[in-house]
Amino acid sequence: MIPKPLIPRMLANRDVEEIMEYYLQQNAIQAAFGFLSALEQAYAHISYYPTSGSLRYSLELNLPGLRTWSLPRYPHIIFYVEQPDHIDIWRILHGQRDLPSWLREISA
Repeated sequence: MIPKPLIPRMLANRDVEEIMEYYLQQNAIQAAFGFLSALEQAYAHISYYPTSGSLRYSLELNLPGLRTWSLPRYPHIIFYVEQPDHIDIWRILHGQRDLPSWLREISA
């Protein structure tokens, strides 16, 4: 199987920067590096197996193709959509945010 390239949106990149900034401000250097490692592993998995992500929010919010993948040991969720030639990474959000509210905003 050939992996698909991942293309993070600007908001997804900003999410990663904000998460890293938070960990570093908390002087949680190990957590920051662990987050990056978990994100890298999740990206690799999504690249090879894009259909393995959950469709929960896709069905709840009528956003066809929206999938999620949770980071192990971290409370963050990757939101993405598989395209024919790449994976479109929408956001990386904390799982305790009001996710349906945020997703309704972008689908309107």
